[in-house]
Amino acid sequence: MLSPSTLDYPMDFTMDVHPRDVLKKDRQLSLIQDDRHDSGLGSMKDDEYEKLVRELEDIRLQPMEADPGTLAQAWKQQVTEDGDTLQQCAALKTPGFRNRLLSPYDTSRHVAHTPLHLAAITDQPEIAESLLKAGCDAEIRDFRGNTPLHIACEQGSLRGVNVLIQYCQKPQLHSLLQSANYSGHTCLHLASIQGYLAIVECLLSLGADVNAQEPCNGRTALHLAVDLQNEGLVSLLLKHGADVNKVTYQGYSPYQLTWGRNNSFIQEQLRQFTTLDLQMLPESEDEESCESELEYTEDELLYDDCIIGGRHVSC
Repeated sequence: MLSPSTLDYPMDFTMDVHPRDVLKKDRQLSLIQDDRHDSGLGSMKDDEYEKLVRELEDIRLQPMEADPGTLAQAWKQQVTEDGDTLQQCAALKTPGFRNRLLSPYDTSRHVAHTPLHLAAITDQPEIAESLLKAGCDAEIRDFRGNTPLHIACEQGSLRGVNVLIQYCQKPQLHSLLQSANYSGHTCLHLASIQGYLAIVECLLSLGADVNAQEPCNGRTALHLAVDLQNEGLVSLLLKHGADVNKVTYQGYSPYQLTWGRNNSFIQEQLRQFTTLDLQMLPESEDEESCESELEYTEDELLYDDCIIGGRHVSC
């Protein structure tokens, strides 16, 4: 019987040995030495083993031939398996590494995330501040139409919001507050949906439109607050002048959305400011159609040709 030592790799083993010989030796080890950990080669079928050998033989490392000046800038085009550039990765790394790679422009990936988007997603206000100082554009949108401010509002990062608005000029800030993402939500809508009252108050104090409507159905932040049954949010929006008589594209006021819900406090808050015509629920089209079907004249209800069992009957 062969001893384990006779099958060990020699100390002078080099990469000049053919890969097929290496795998055969390893396969013999796995078959003969039961007391060692199985490498998996011994349990492989012959066709699987031959395929693995061919794959190893096909591996080649191609030397890179390029101009030294081009290589110096190659890092700008290099991307990870997720599609991130080194500049984007730098937004998530240490300050020293980040400061060496940052430049005053943004490079977007396949989902259009700039380094500033990544800083907002990972909730790193310090990095966002460095990026803004380096000249990153806070108005660039990602593949969902979100600016970094949209993301910070949706995630509830008050520090992130403060950093982003601090480095915006007044016209740019106004544009960010009014812009809606591809779902039709402004920053105020996103903060309201998540119930982040501090961010809602911050946005409103900066001039966000409290009555901005979603493009798809016309809901305002107040409509959303009623849908979510958020008492504090309703009170805050009313404090900042939310219009209780603003209706959705289907004609519903915030008060009308309180019907069928258990929170009487919200209903009472809205009732005292809502006009009478917007307090009652509008009649649905189904109800109107049912009523119209029942409106028959006397002549239309009388029939003289009904026959049951071969006999005429009066209706």
